[in-house]
Amino acid sequence: MLSIDPKEITTGKLHGYLLGAIAPRPIAFASTVDANGNPNLSPYSFFNVFSSNPPTIIFSPARRVRDNTIKHTLENAEETKEVVINVVNYDIVQQMSLSSTEYAKGVNEFDKAGFTMLKSDIVKPFRVAESPVQFECKVKDIIYTGTEGGAGNLIICEVVKLHVSEDVLAEDGSIDQHKIDLVARAGGSYYSRARDGFFEIPKPIATLGIGVDAIPSEIRNSTILTGNNLGMLGNVEQLPDAVTVDNFSKEHPEFIGLETVKKHTFAQEFLSKNDVESAWKVLLLK
Repeated sequence: MLSIDPKEITTGKLHGYLLGAIAPRPIAFASTVDANGNPNLSPYSFFNVFSSNPPTIIFSPARRVRDNTIKHTLENAEETKEVVINVVNYDIVQQMSLSSTEYAKGVNEFDKAGFTMLKSDIVKPFRVAESPVQFECKVKDIIYTGTEGGAGNLIICEVVKLHVSEDVLAEDGSIDQHKIDLVARAGGSYYSRARDGFFEIPKPIATLGIGVDAIPSEIRNSTILTGNNLGMLGNVEQLPDAVTVDNFSKEHPEFIGLETVKKHTFAQEFLSKNDVESAWKVLLLK
């Protein structure tokens, strides 16, 4: 494994490692205005939500690595203490990318990228009408992590109003992750379309799971079952009892008397379907 001291490589190279390894990252499409009311729009992938009470999101327009200059977004946030964070979905990703062009101060990226300016209800910056979710925010604080190129500037925002398109809602009123079709940033010029990679993992049960350490050693040390498989097996409150396993064997005689490798392979197939109970029954068969 390559081991690196951040102080012994260039900031540009370190930047590449960080962005390539910490991905995908959600995109904050930040709309601001300067003191004269001139709009600015730019995307940032140093971004996430950090609290729901109060609703707090943070993004960071870092100092440019190549020449240590700062972004117009940061200047505007310092001047007005307001910002709108618009989310980016697949329908607008190309326009979003175009808006990241470093236009001169005062140039309206809404116009350059072909977006519609939508007046906000509480703050001065405009919303992106084409974005499915928009957060009007007040800037509560800005944390400056350094003064050299690549240093982050954490803009801590409190959401004072949010707008959600009905088109991305499920029947129960929650946001449907397939309908919203978000995109995320990765290293280099790569992006990720979130809905294409969705998979579900049941949350750990409310009661205590037995844990991987409680799995019998012949299963825990399997050459077939992976760490993910063991994690699923360890997330059960208790193992199936002898009667349950016996009933399973009567219903599925094809699993009786299997050698270990085949038994573990069948169990893995059940796990791939999130059927942990059947996987355990196969594993416990004699």
